[in-house]
Amino acid sequence: MNDRTMHTLSGSSQFPTTRWTMVVAAGDPHRKEARSALAALCENYWYPLYAYLRRRGYASDQAQDLTQDFFIRMLEGRYLDRADPEKGRFRSFLLTSLKFFVADEEDRQRAHKRGGGAVVSLEFSSGEERYQREPAHDETPERLFERRWALSVLDQVVEKLRSEFVRHGRPEHFDQLKVFLLGRSDAPYAALALEMNTSEGALKVAIHRLRKRYRELFRQEIADTVADPAEVEAELRFLAAVLTGN
Repeated sequence: MNDRTMHTLSGSSQFPTTRWTMVVAAGDPHRKEARSALAALCENYWYPLYAYLRRRGYASDQAQDLTQDFFIRMLEGRYLDRADPEKGRFRSFLLTSLKFFVADEEDRQRAHKRGGGAVVSLEFSSGEERYQREPAHDETPERLFERRWALSVLDQVVEKLRSEFVRHGRPEHFDQLKVFLLGRSDAPYAALALEMNTSEGALKVAIHRLRKRYRELFRQEIADTVADPAEVEAELRFLAAVLTGN
């Protein structure tokens, strides 16, 4: 997805128990659901950590080893004692835990063997390709992590929205309408309506519903990465600021 500014999101702030809240219980080997929630979050948001390590100067193979081993430790229950169910965001917890992990590994100065005992599937080849496309400026590792995190959230939301269209047997409609998600498209409504065999009025309604559902899914995704629904608005503002460079 292009690095574009998200719309201001609005709606209800009431959410059920979030994946991040469940992560706190993932250290218990009997809480399989909680560990599955942690694994899902790790698989969705590993790239910002990989980009952070690469920007810190680690070679691609070292960054791959550290990222993979870090998540293995996480899924074994390490660092979860630092997870506070009363406060915090998964984004901040994850980066802080990685810093502790890297410091420990540097102190031990031992080699890592990539993939041993791994229970998370991470697409490192695509990750390195993405990293090579990162801007060459002097953006700090932390700032790069935050920006990649924000864009990863957007990617997750768009993929969930696309999956809904697929389940309803309309993947082609999503492909035609997705340009309207993060801003106004230059495509004339009349031409697109003709292409989709619908009226211009019906097209505008479809776009309105698409954007509404996108906002709902975005809020849900954010809610999964914060401990308290009351923090959703602050996290939305933070991500918007990151994407706009403020």
